[in-house]
This record gives sequence, structure tokens and C-alpha cells, in this order.
Amino acid sequence: MQALLAPIKQFLQCETPDEWIALASQPEQLAALLIDHCNCELKAAQTAMFLIRKYAVDKASGDQLLQWAKPYEEFVYNKSRDIDAFLARDVKKNELVGELTAKDGVDYGPDLIAKMVRLIKEEFHHFEQVLEIMQARGIPYQNLTAGRYAKGMMRAVRTHEPATLVDKLIVGAFIEARSCERFAKLAPYLDEGLSKFYVSLLRSEARHYQDYLVLAQAISPENIDERVTHFAKLEAELISAPDTEFKFHSGRPETC
Repeated sequence: MQALLAPIKQFLQCETPDEWIALASQPEQLAALLIDHCNCELKAAQTAMFLIRKYAVDKASGDQLLQWAKPYEEFVYNKSRDIDAFLARDVKKNELVGELTAKDGVDYGPDLIAKMVRLIKEEFHHFEQVLEIMQARGIPYQNLTAGRYAKGMMRAVRTHEPATLVDKLIVGAFIEARSCERFAKLAPYLDEGLSKFYVSLLRSEARHYQDYLVLAQAISPENIDERVTHFAKLEAELISAPDTEFKFHSGRPETC
């Protein structure tokens, strides 16, 4: 595990504050932790799907992606949602059907499609896994709004292409890397079942951040090191600064 985490710790400019771990590991915070984690997994899949639809595929392929996401979004946005029915459905019927067609003239299209489709599959699966854990522990699902962390990162994204796409990919890399770092740091303080689950997520999350960075550099007409450094500093500030909310990616708790 240490070999997996070493490049992530080097990529991030700070570790998760001990105060956040102390709060997140408290039994009374378990529901908030899992609900936000569940939302984060779905948001990661939705973000990747948006990037494919906006930048990489034709309309017909975009419609295929929407059909793939439909059961998840119907569940999330239906106030009378049935968790048992959702988890009991035939998952194979909800898989992506057919091949996606890259837009003409988009050189990076096939690579973005391949990496993001794999990420979406894994994030949908993680969403279902967290939902199962919540269901087993009697924790109801609920929608949550984005926290200060995500808003702060996205606020720094440039507004002209391809810089917008490059920055969004770099932001995605930091979100995935921070998730991986927090899974590892929090796992020893959780019960055995949750600890094993969080450790099991490390490998895919570590690959996700690398995929995002590879794509960002392939799409950018210039070296991305300066932008990575810019976002690394911002990300560290958001993680280290006092935060009034408790979320999976929140900063240092003000209550500690």
C-alpha cells in the first residue's frame, strides 16, 4: 500500500489534517461520512460522463451515455426512491450498450473515451457498494450540495478552450488523489468492514488520478506542470483551512 501511496503523497502538497480524521472517525459522524462519500462516487461518474459527452463523442453516443446513467439519476432524484429495488435490479441491463463513436477531428477522443468509460464503470460500482453499506447500517440516502472544496477548485478553472478541459482534468486528478489519501489515512480508525472496503478502493482511485493527468497533458498544447502546481497550492489551502461543514473533502474542522 505504501508504494501505491508514495506518488500520491508527493503529488499532494499536504496530508489530511489529524483534526479531520479525529472527527471523521467518530461513530456519530458515520452517517454523514458515508452519505457524502456515496454522493462523491456518483458525482465522479457524472463528471466523467459530462466530459465525454461535451468533448469526445457524437450525439448518438451521448444519448447512449445518458441511457447508461438513467437508472442512477432516477434513483438519486426520486424522493420516493426504493433502495432495495435499486440494489436488486439486474445490473447487466444497465451497462453501456454498443460502441461509442468519437467526434471527427478530436485526436484525443478515443483515449478520453476509454479512460473515462472505465472510470464511470468503477464509480457507479463504488456508488452501489457504499449504498449497500448504508442500507445494511440503516443509513438513508440523501442528496447533498457541493461543498467548499469542489467549488473552490472549480472556481480556478480557466474559461477558454482547451484550457477549460485541461484544468477540469487536473482538478479531477486532485479530487481522486485526495480521495485515495483519505481512504488510506482514515481506514485504520474505522471498523473492520469499512476499513477493508476503504483499502480496497485505493488502487482504482490511484489509477484515476493518473489517468486524469495523462489526458490533461495529452490535450494541452503546453506543459501542464505550472497548472498542476497552481491547483496543488489551492487544493492544499482548501484542505488545511478551517471549514464549517463536514464532508469527505472538507477542510480542517472548526470544531476541533
